[in-house]
Amino acid sequence: MRLGGGGCQATRELLRATAAREWRCGTRYILRALVAEGRLLRVPTMFFYLSKKIAVPNNVKLKCISWNKDQGFIACGGEDGLLKVLRLETQTDDSKLRGLAAPSNLSMNQNLEGHSGAVQVVTWNEQYQKLTTSDQNGLIIVWMLYKGSWYEEMINNRNKSVVRSMSWNADGQKICIVYEDGAVIVGSVDGNRIWGKDLKGIQLCHVTWSADSKILLFGMANGEIHIYDNQGNFIMKMKLNCLVNVTGAISIAGIHWYHGTEGYVEPDCPCLAICFDNGRCQIMRHENDQNPILIDTGMYVVGIQWNHIGSVLAVAGSQKVVTQDKDVNIVQFYTPFGEHLGTLKVPGKQMCSLSWEGGGLKIALAVDSFIYFANIRPDYKWGYCSNTVVYAYTRPDRPEYCVVFWDTKNNEKYVKYVKSLISITTCGDFCILATKADENHPQFVLVLCNSIGTPLDPKYIDLVPLFVAMTKTHVIAASKEAFYTWQYRVAKKLTALEINQITRSRKEGRERIYHVDDVPSGSVDGVFDYSKAIQGTRDPICAITASDKTLIVGRESGIIQRYSFPNVALIQKYSLDCRACQLSLNCNSSRLAIVDIAGVLTFFDLDTRVTDSTGQQVVGELLKLERKDVWDMKWAKDNPDLFAMMEKTRMYVFRNLDPEEPIQTSGYICNFEDLEIKSVLLDEILKNPEHPSKDYIMNFEIRSLRDSRALIEKVGIEDASQFIEDNPHPRLWRLLAEAALQKLDLYTAQQAFVRCKDYQGIKFVKRLGNLQSESMKQAEIIAYFGRFEEAERMYLDMDRRDLAIGLRLKLGDWFRVLQLLKTGSGDADDSLLEQAHNAIGDYFADRQKWLNAVQYYVKGRNQERLAECYYMLEDYEGLENLANSLPENHKLLPEIAQMFVRVGMCEQAVSAFLKCNQPKAAVDTCVHLNQWNKAVELAKSHSMKEIGSLLARYASHLLEKNKTLDAIELYRKAGYFFDAAKLMYKIADEEAKKRTKPLRVKKLYVLSALLIEQHHEQMKNAQRGKVKGKNSEATSALAGLLEEEVLSTTSRFTDNAWRGAEAYHFFILAQRQLYEGYVDTALKTALHLRDYEDIIPSVEIYSLLALCACASRAFGTCSKAFIKLESLETLSAEQKQQYEDLALEIFTKHTPKDNRKSELNSLLEGGEGKLPTCIATGSPIIEYQFWVCKVCKHYVLAQEISNYNFCPLCHSSVE
Repeated sequence: MRLGGGGCQATRELLRATAAREWRCGTRYILRALVAEGRLLRVPTMFFYLSKKIAVPNNVKLKCISWNKDQGFIACGGEDGLLKVLRLETQTDDSKLRGLAAPSNLSMNQNLEGHSGAVQVVTWNEQYQKLTTSDQNGLIIVWMLYKGSWYEEMINNRNKSVVRSMSWNADGQKICIVYEDGAVIVGSVDGNRIWGKDLKGIQLCHVTWSADSKILLFGMANGEIHIYDNQGNFIMKMKLNCLVNVTGAISIAGIHWYHGTEGYVEPDCPCLAICFDNGRCQIMRHENDQNPILIDTGMYVVGIQWNHIGSVLAVAGSQKVVTQDKDVNIVQFYTPFGEHLGTLKVPGKQMCSLSWEGGGLKIALAVDSFIYFANIRPDYKWGYCSNTVVYAYTRPDRPEYCVVFWDTKNNEKYVKYVKSLISITTCGDFCILATKADENHPQFVLVLCNSIGTPLDPKYIDLVPLFVAMTKTHVIAASKEAFYTWQYRVAKKLTALEINQITRSRKEGRERIYHVDDVPSGSVDGVFDYSKAIQGTRDPICAITASDKTLIVGRESGIIQRYSFPNVALIQKYSLDCRACQLSLNCNSSRLAIVDIAGVLTFFDLDTRVTDSTGQQVVGELLKLERKDVWDMKWAKDNPDLFAMMEKTRMYVFRNLDPEEPIQTSGYICNFEDLEIKSVLLDEILKNPEHPSKDYIMNFEIRSLRDSRALIEKVGIEDASQFIEDNPHPRLWRLLAEAALQKLDLYTAQQAFVRCKDYQGIKFVKRLGNLQSESMKQAEIIAYFGRFEEAERMYLDMDRRDLAIGLRLKLGDWFRVLQLLKTGSGDADDSLLEQAHNAIGDYFADRQKWLNAVQYYVKGRNQERLAECYYMLEDYEGLENLANSLPENHKLLPEIAQMFVRVGMCEQAVSAFLKCNQPKAAVDTCVHLNQWNKAVELAKSHSMKEIGSLLARYASHLLEKNKTLDAIELYRKAGYFFDAAKLMYKIADEEAKKRTKPLRVKKLYVLSALLIEQHHEQMKNAQRGKVKGKNSEATSALAGLLEEEVLSTTSRFTDNAWRGAEAYHFFILAQRQLYEGYVDTALKTALHLRDYEDIIPSVEIYSLLALCACASRAFGTCSKAFIKLESLETLSAEQKQQYEDLALEIFTKHTPKDNRKSELNSLLEGGEGKLPTCIATGSPIIEYQFWVCKVCKHYVLAQEISNYNFCPLCHSSVE
């Protein structure tokens, strides 16, 4: 058995032992366990009352009833073949009469003839608008709707047995019919038989489909439930935990599986309800749930049904009354977790069936020959604060609660999604959302929110907030055993963002916990101890309420405890004969209203001293007023004797316990103030919660306000004044003042404003008295009443354009101000015109209409907002022009510069920073945007020294991340060519060692050499610049020393930066020439490679040389190459042997002598006497005509260069 999510055995045994003395048979122990184990987060309340009764003609007894959830048809079957289809519809022209308050009449009352025996089963197919019925003779009829009436569509009769149950699946495609003799038939919606089966030796009485139509549950006459698949194959018997220790014959009263079409109350919510005639019930999450919710209803059950969203289970039947020798018909209501919501008593002898209406606000009950209708008042999570209705609902597509903050004044709504919402409590301008912190954590959170849902201050507590009350300064949360008080603080002058940033520690004086059995003295030296919250009590808390000076705690025994507040001290205990469900204090805390669990409203005077039956004087008296079927009440905020209450579908207003005539409505009361009641039709709103309408907010005036208004209109101010004198209220005096103003009776108006303490009104009347012109007075009064258009026309007719402009200025209507300024005959005030343009610009900017805002900011010369608009529009050209138009050191320039930085526009940002004399910020911007050359240039021009170290630091950071090429680019852009060249040379060396493509290696060496050339050029330019400016001798000496130092450190690198490029250039050229068949030229080129053994491995050089020499038949050179190869230490013995064998093979056939020795002499000679080499052919240059590359300073024969557009080595263009 699962007690709200799984409980320990000891807890269950304890609950069973104490169940006998609990107030509600078999359900209270579940509640207690749910609270103990954190499952029950709120004590649910729900009110219901009988609202209508329809008699069946000829006193024919009913057997069954079913309410079509979509179209609203009600089908009822009874004895003698009775089958009726009814339809209740609301028909009213009054817009205020909506929902349950609207009168309902029968728009359809059709007798369906076709059955001869008692109709026992009726079921709807809502998707296809079909009605399926069956009688005691086994006759099945399918009815269809045609032109507003129901007609027979199909008939079926087995003539063997009686139909016990029929069930359509979730999509209305299939129906399953079970007969008493064990026959099962599954058919389609068009009347075709899908399959049939005879379950031998079994008496069937119930059937239901699973939500996905894959499972069928069959209920047997002996109380067993069998699980089958949708093809009729047996799976298993269902385990019925609720029948443990039950003896005697039992039968199934009902099986209902909610299909989840409207979503679930919460994830993994129980939805399969099974109930037996003995009152035992179990609610399961699925057909194999081993841990179901168990309920003992303590009644004889005839039927059960879920409401439209699976949040309430209605159990109908009867219960024996101990004091009377008869059974009483009752309907009990439960949540999916077994929490008891209440009991509805129904008159009559025998109830046989029940059915919910599609919206879950009504329930139909078949009793004897009558249909009773009961209205349901759900326990909505809602509140009202600062013209805002806060309400919560669940959606099928989300596991959280959707909490809507609906501003009824501006018709704007703000939506928040809240997990595990427990309750909503409101007071003043704020509300408290009580939630569970986490599914796996026992903590709870009280979230203080403003009227648009912004969380201001969350408070974590270790106490289950089953009951929450709120005053203007405190929040009180209570569990069953203890209550917690928290003095909340809201810094009204701070924004929500700043409030969130303030970290406030828990202060001892702001939070307290009291056990309900304690007797606090009011001293502030108490301790904040959550251990009190877990101490048990024999008399748990059932309701709380609070005002600024009093805290009331109601207990289940009927005891009411009164505490002083905010310093909590127990003042008095009172004893009542009822268990409170809702408590409410009037505005001066003198009277307490109590609504008990049966919906009975009583009143208790807290301070009256009376003498009881024993002659002792006691404090507190239960007043004689008692009202039944009450589901909402609200005290007036400004009068302790006024309150409004909802009784069935009527609102009553009471003054001194005397009622006024009722108002027909079904709204929940939001506010009662200034003789006006505001109520909200939550039933209508929650039909379409995403689109609340202002039509669902109702305002009602109480009788004294209506009478005063009527007297003023019909009799006159004098008589009305006397009536208001006899029935004083600030609202009535204000009504009189306004009427007197309209008639220019300034004396009466002033007196009335004095009586209602309206200082602004008094000042207004005095100002009117100082005006000489009647028309001026009239215009001022019209403006006072909000008829601004009319007042403006009067001002303009009096040629007082200044007053018309002043009126619009007060209203903040800048568009009209601008219009009036432009249409005037005289010159407009320039400053006012500028102010109007800027205000209109602000209007458009607030609505993110930046283009419109720009036009007005330009006219208003508002450069700051103009910059913001340009930025939002991404009009960077406009922003740049604005920056250029500003004077130097203008305060807006740094801000504009930062805007450019954010979008990566370096040049514009630097320009703006320099204009406001912030060179360091300009350099930082260049660094941030990787414009290092610009950063270096700026740093040099502004004599900033830290750029070098910054550059080195960034480069080392890149190198650590193996981003060498990025580091090279960084150095190159910054003009540090030597450092860039070193890194590039290092990459080329590494690539050469990897034996990758020679062409790539050559390119890398070329790049390195080019960077060295740029470095040399940079040094020369620097020397030239210094020579021009200063003492040339000293400067040249310093430059020479610096260069010498560089050369000494990396001599190999700087002596000839082009060596690497030359080596790989000749290496590639020799092979290209060899493959093209120019063997002699290839040999000449290969001979140059002997100078580059430090760059290219010797084995590759001499292998290529031997190959070229052999091809050119220069066997002497080839022999020398082989000798060199055989002597290389890097080769293995095996490789050397292979070279020796190859050499032997070649030189046994050919003498190792060069045939054209004279031609190779110059190349074979080494040392200083070497001739320059043509880099295009590899041949020595012996002519006087040759071309020299301006970049790499290498030579090409004159006749060869004409074949090239680029230098063969460095690839610079040939000029």
